[in-house]
Amino acid sequence: MLAGRMMDMPMMISSILEYAADARRDYEIVSRRTEGDVHRYTYADAARRTARLAHALRRLDIGYGDRVATMAWNGYRHFELYYAISGIGAVCHTLNPRLHPGQLAYVINHARDRLLFLDVTFLPLLAALGEHLPRDLRVIVLCDPGEMPEAAPPGALCYEERIGVEADTIDWPQFDERAASSLCYTSGTTGNPKGVLYSHRSTFLHTLGMLTLVPGTGLGDNAALLPVVPLFHANAWGLPYIAPLLGANLVFPGPRLDGKSVFDLMDAEKVRSAWGVPTVWLGMLAEMRRRGRKPDGFEYVLSGGSAVSRAMIEEFEREYSVSVIHGWGMTEMSPVGTTSSVQLRSEAGLEPDDRIERKTRQGRRMFTVEMRIVDETGSALAHDGVSFGELQVRGHGVVDGYHSDEEASAQAMSSDGWLRTGDVARIDQDGTLTLVDRTKDVIKSGGEWISSIDLENAALGHPAIAECAVIAMPHPKWDERPFLIARLEEGRSATLEDIHAFLSDKVARWWLPDDVAFVDELPHTATGKLSKLDLRQQFADHVLPTARSD
Repeated sequence: MLAGRMMDMPMMISSILEYAADARRDYEIVSRRTEGDVHRYTYADAARRTARLAHALRRLDIGYGDRVATMAWNGYRHFELYYAISGIGAVCHTLNPRLHPGQLAYVINHARDRLLFLDVTFLPLLAALGEHLPRDLRVIVLCDPGEMPEAAPPGALCYEERIGVEADTIDWPQFDERAASSLCYTSGTTGNPKGVLYSHRSTFLHTLGMLTLVPGTGLGDNAALLPVVPLFHANAWGLPYIAPLLGANLVFPGPRLDGKSVFDLMDAEKVRSAWGVPTVWLGMLAEMRRRGRKPDGFEYVLSGGSAVSRAMIEEFEREYSVSVIHGWGMTEMSPVGTTSSVQLRSEAGLEPDDRIERKTRQGRRMFTVEMRIVDETGSALAHDGVSFGELQVRGHGVVDGYHSDEEASAQAMSSDGWLRTGDVARIDQDGTLTLVDRTKDVIKSGGEWISSIDLENAALGHPAIAECAVIAMPHPKWDERPFLIARLEEGRSATLEDIHAFLSDKVARWWLPDDVAFVDELPHTATGKLSKLDLRQQFADHVLPTARSD
């Protein structure tokens, strides 16, 4: 091999913040704090405070490979933790406070966290974990000097007091780019959560890959970006890293994520692009309807985590002129895989209905991600838009196994090293990904497959349905049949016959649900997705009318 004559510099996460402090120094990070006020400062300010935090971590004897946990909302202090912890070679372990307390205790112990930073609002949750926490776990509360809450555990430290005495410059260490940088546990529906251990190299390359998605998302120089997707899960879809590179003003919403609060913050800060899960945008749309307008400056919404319905896309685009970008990914992928922002030149002149139909799909892959679909034997299927099978991925930001969990790692990986996503999908000839279902959620009726996702998205177009889920129910003749569970819009009503009439020209007749149940609330996972596991348990004794023998 003839080696090139290029400098061999490790890919360090700290270099992203260094670049922002230099080339994007006067762009802002705006945060609604747990105290209720709004804090703002520049990337240059963030770099100085992050340096102080890094020195404080070292003074607390945190070193290479040590796990440091965070339990915090989206805000400037959490942003500082992202960079300071990984910057000194430690591992930033973001805790999802929506996990069940037993799962939280498990991940803290499994990760062997040495230090925990948390927002004041999570002190009751910390107290509930009590004796299940490691005895040597130290706690730092994210608060101002002199405002340590009485509920803080004995020996807890104040964040601002600890960093206030430190120097605001630092020479960030250089080390192996393959060193672990951050850790996030999946909120799996079966078994214990599984740890996804990112590296500096994987995060750096994933961030560069995201640059291929930027056109058509409203990101860029001097645009305001609001991540509703939490910093405590899946790297907030990579936004804490890509925004400083692009010079986007970051607007953090803190703990208030209801439609009114998000609307008011976006309106005041003239947020151009907002990223989050569909459940958040349902609340935002309700608030926009109430006010009869969108937030000032709002032009783009990226929705991921679960499939976006055509009805939601149509309302955003046709009623409010907000462009919807559909995204797909996994915690295990750092986490972005595809978005509908990646367009072909031939799509520029699509008619509005065709353009919206394209946006219901999950889009094309970003650079650094490869995709394939396989059948039950593991053989690759054609990317012809017709064949569908299990979706598998590989890439620079994709896991090759889980942290300290060999059994789960073996189950997750194919024999030739691809990650098994658990999604059923098809891929068009032009590279567009369309999710058909989860492997555990697809409904097999009379030997034919029914996509619960497609049926849900069609049903969401019904004017009375605010949110819904479809699960398989046993049937003596057809093996399985679809069962629709829906939450209705306030003041609206519907019947199974109404829903059948609405769906009659949208899905095949044999796809029509055999029954419907109306509920006040639908259960969600810790990441905001509909929990079909909980629904299956809730309706375990339900018998479809078509399955009764009487």
